[in-house]
Amino acid sequence: MMISAGKLQNRCPGCRAQLLSFFDALLLPGNRTTSRPFLRQRLQAPSVAPVAATVPLWRPNSTRHFSTNRPLRQEPTRGINATESLGASNETESEDIETIVRQARQTFGNTLPPGYLSPEEYRLYERLYGPPLRETTPEDVGIPYRSAEGELYDGLLPKHALLREIQGGLLEEVEYTIDRSVTAEAKDGMADDILEEAERENLDPEEIDLEGVALENMEGIDAPESVPTTADGRVDYLNVKANNRREYNALLKLQRDFEAASLLPAEEIHEEESIIEQEEPREEEEINEDEGEPDASFSGPVWETHKSTRLHEHTTMGRSGTYPSTLQLPKLTFVEPISALLGRADVTHVREAAERVLGGPGLPYGPATPKSKSNLPQKGLQLQAGHHRMSEIEADAFIATMLPGLYASVMSALVEVRKRLGEDWLRGLLTRTDGTPPRVLDVGAGGAGLAAWQDVLQAQWDVLREKGEVKNREPPGKRTVIVGNDNLRHRISRFLHNTTFLPRLPDYVHSVEGSERKLDSGGTPAPRKVFDVIIASHMLMPLEKEYKRKEFLDNLWSMLSPEGGVLIVLEKGHPRGFEAVANVRSRILDEFIIPPTPRSRGEELQSSTERTPEPGMIIAPCTNHTACPMYHMPGVSPGRKDFCHFNQRFIRPPFLQQVLGASHRSHEDIKFSYLAVRRGVYPEGYAAPASSSKSTFLQGQQAADRAFAGYGKVGDAGAAPHALSLPRNILTPLKSRGHVTLDLCTPAGTIERWVVPKSFSKQAYHDARKASWGDLWALGAKTRTARKIRLGRAGAAPDDGGVRARDAAAGRKKHKVVEINVHPQHGVLTHEKQPKGNVERRTKGGRKVKIDDLLQQMGIDELEDPDDKEDAEFMRS
Repeated sequence: MMISAGKLQNRCPGCRAQLLSFFDALLLPGNRTTSRPFLRQRLQAPSVAPVAATVPLWRPNSTRHFSTNRPLRQEPTRGINATESLGASNETESEDIETIVRQARQTFGNTLPPGYLSPEEYRLYERLYGPPLRETTPEDVGIPYRSAEGELYDGLLPKHALLREIQGGLLEEVEYTIDRSVTAEAKDGMADDILEEAERENLDPEEIDLEGVALENMEGIDAPESVPTTADGRVDYLNVKANNRREYNALLKLQRDFEAASLLPAEEIHEEESIIEQEEPREEEEINEDEGEPDASFSGPVWETHKSTRLHEHTTMGRSGTYPSTLQLPKLTFVEPISALLGRADVTHVREAAERVLGGPGLPYGPATPKSKSNLPQKGLQLQAGHHRMSEIEADAFIATMLPGLYASVMSALVEVRKRLGEDWLRGLLTRTDGTPPRVLDVGAGGAGLAAWQDVLQAQWDVLREKGEVKNREPPGKRTVIVGNDNLRHRISRFLHNTTFLPRLPDYVHSVEGSERKLDSGGTPAPRKVFDVIIASHMLMPLEKEYKRKEFLDNLWSMLSPEGGVLIVLEKGHPRGFEAVANVRSRILDEFIIPPTPRSRGEELQSSTERTPEPGMIIAPCTNHTACPMYHMPGVSPGRKDFCHFNQRFIRPPFLQQVLGASHRSHEDIKFSYLAVRRGVYPEGYAAPASSSKSTFLQGQQAADRAFAGYGKVGDAGAAPHALSLPRNILTPLKSRGHVTLDLCTPAGTIERWVVPKSFSKQAYHDARKASWGDLWALGAKTRTARKIRLGRAGAAPDDGGVRARDAAAGRKKHKVVEINVHPQHGVLTHEKQPKGNVERRTKGGRKVKIDDLLQQMGIDELEDPDDKEDAEFMRS
């Protein structure tokens, strides 16, 4: 801003004196260093203006201030002696607290050095900016990071280089360094000159040092930007300017800490940083669902939920699905090995093979069905891991298109099972007294189920290892997978280590159970293998016959451990897939297990098989052990709109992005229906009817009413509710202004709609707005109504196409009647074998012309009209 001399004469004497002093300060040799001490001294004790400037000048058009408060420059000035009489202790108290707080925020950002602010200043800091994230580190104030080799690196500071011309007219970059000793000596001389100039101006030398944290910005000699130095010859890594003595001391302490740390080996620094990261609490990672990183890595136990301070503990306990909700495939053990396998194949060939087998672009007959292909017939996976005939390019298409989606859906189901059974389930499998490791069988997923299981087991193993209960780095286990083709088996074995591959599923039902009744059995059969966890993925839909599905389920149950084995059945998330899973659920409740809920006598006598039921329970997703409210009639129900299914989003790996040709989004949503059942064990807290102990496990209408009243209210000293005593969200909550609507499947086996208004409970209203599809709900509601379910019609319609197929079938024309002529010589004559006669000529006029021609041939000129005959008889009479 430029002010002319003429305009300067019209200003008040105080302003004129201040501006003249300001311009005088700018003309000093050390203007940068001395300008700020002058302004600070001016604010503390304004200097006496010259006599000529203090003469009051009256102007008739003098301006009037709108403010009634007198500014600081209008107050009577005090003498310099009064300022000098103030002690050093009163100088700190006179500083503005808000100025110090704002300067600290500007210098240190979102961090603060330990003990930097006083209690009163810290309270103001929290009120303005909130609590600091952490303590200030040297990197926060411009000190460069240290690389893994122990070298200093700062991406913001360029290297010194020159361009040298070489042969061919090209330029070569040549780096050079600057001698620090020469620069330091020159700066020492410049610092002495500035101190002498300050003494002549009667300024405090400490004020100059206050601004001189780094003297590389002074005029004269420029220090190299990559390695700045201080006046005493030391290297200065700071990239900020101190505003006061307190900041100066804090910055110097950070520099000393950095210099001390730079003398340590790089390994020790890395260990200390890892310890600090483990001590800090983990914060929720915000993931952009539309632009996820394709090759993101898997981290931490995915069953952990965000421990928000505002969510109720029962709401946190009822969260379903993985955390974060968008699953990231493990990069080291899953994405990179598959990418290396697919590197030798052309993406175009893999895409063509996948589209040829899986229904065209979008792969509608894969794990996920795009919305544009939802009108196609509902089928299962058309590329199975158990297929014995599979070419090499089809094997590449399987691992590229099927494994990521299967991994995501199986991981979501395993995480929910882990949440509902608790930590003791996996701990018991890993720390058995007899030393037997966990035994897992993957049927249909082609190894994706084992990869998901290994990640869940590894996360639990790391927790036990941190507690000192185990020592090895990897958990024990016996893993078995069904892969029928050699080409696919060779590829999957590259990233599934210590795994047994079977070409087909063993048939224990027909080969073991009835072997003792055969003449050539040879005595007692060998003991069969049992598994602690069996994952059956997309195996029911390809079996169209009911008896084949029944034999398949019987075989899986015979291989499941009777001491707490877990069976997970998973299908695609469409009506036909849900009906296949619901049929398995119905059979298990009727024939295989004795559920932990009172049953009527009619239900007890319903099973007519020779199988003996045993204790068991449904783990997830159902919270009841009665008939499914969405599966009233067995079989296919055309036109079904409501069915139980869930959703899991995952980040597509790069190879799947290339096969699909996707460029707008890098995530995919997998919809699936599943059922998890445990054999031989009742839920925790359940007491048998014959037992004398009291059961804390609620089921039926009693559990539904208790959940509607709500858990965890003020004054409710009861224990946390059991997961099987709570209703589950079967759809996404409907959020409206002032209330939230939840569609729940209750423990009583009914589908109800609960409304949680803000007037019911602020905590319940807040948590209801944060609820998601598949979560359990424990905080109750204000109103409840039965929800109508659209289940379609029972029985199969032609083509199984829903409403349109039924309408088309009902509106068909009558059956076509074919006349058969019998010839005495040629027998039955079809339309093709009939002797050709004279072709009747089509005449103009239609039927009337034909009748006239026929009358003419018969010799009748005109056919008498009956009405004319009656008229003639009437006239005669």
